[in-house]
Amino acid sequence: MEADLSGFNIDAPRWDQSTFLGRVKHFFNITDPRTIFVSEQELDWAKEEVEKSRRGLVPPGTQVERLLYAKKLYDSAFHPDTGEKMNLIGRMSFQVPGGMVITGFMMQFYRTMPAVIFWQWVNQSFNALVNYTNRNAASPTSVRQMALSYFTATTTAVATAVSMNMWTKPHFVGKWRVTTSALERACTPFHSAFPSPPRSPSRELIQGICVKDKDQNELGCSRRAAAVGITQVVISRITMAAPGMILLPVVMERLERLHLMKKVRVLHAPLQVLLCGCFLLFMVPVACGLFPQECKLPVSYLEPDLQDTIKAKSGEQVLFAYFNKGL
Repeated sequence: MEADLSGFNIDAPRWDQSTFLGRVKHFFNITDPRTIFVSEQELDWAKEEVEKSRRGLVPPGTQVERLLYAKKLYDSAFHPDTGEKMNLIGRMSFQVPGGMVITGFMMQFYRTMPAVIFWQWVNQSFNALVNYTNRNAASPTSVRQMALSYFTATTTAVATAVSMNMWTKPHFVGKWRVTTSALERACTPFHSAFPSPPRSPSRELIQGICVKDKDQNELGCSRRAAAVGITQVVISRITMAAPGMILLPVVMERLERLHLMKKVRVLHAPLQVLLCGCFLLFMVPVACGLFPQECKLPVSYLEPDLQDTIKAKSGEQVLFAYFNKGL
């Protein structure tokens, strides 16, 4: 459709971001896994279209849907802070295909120690790349800090998974064989996921995260803002993984009783991966939409010294601080 684009703001959210439903619709749009198959040339075209629209250089007669499609591709592939193209694996649009394979294999191959260690390492490497790709780019991270965070998260997750795997192995009490349920054993990957999300951004908790006013002017760095942002990201990540990791073992346990599944065991892993994808297809946008991507905090909540700095510069005019919490 053609429309008057004189008042069109391409950066204005298509859906109301103050509501949960509006945020879910927004993230359904930008986490669409089909966007990972878009060519580099088309992504560059999308960025050019967005930049033209921002400068008011859109040719007359341009369709609104064309601009909205360009913005969808732009949001799916370019960092909101820097505008730089993100690596493919770290994009939120890659969460469904990447997460379904890793999560499905983690729950399928949990019976041997080498398999547990390998898939936990793959999972933590994937999480670390996603965390880094979707970080708040206003807070630079050194190579040493990234390496330390990666090592800590991976070691903690592998140790937790190995401990859970050993605890759930069948054992004997006298002549009785005692074993945990298939559900509890299959949830071993989920237990090990809990320590990992807070590890990567630990530097932000120490140094703080950059906060800005509504006009995007930097106000300073706040540790309290970092704590709020990290807490919301952790809750979102757990919400994203929980339904699949908790409900899928129950579903698989029922399906594996079927004659066909007993006869053709090679179907177990592909089916589990496919079902993981079904869960993630809905849970990725729902989890991302739990909280606004741009956090808003009262200045009165920030550290006293930062409050004093803001008041010295702007008086009482700045009431709220804003920052991108990442995803």
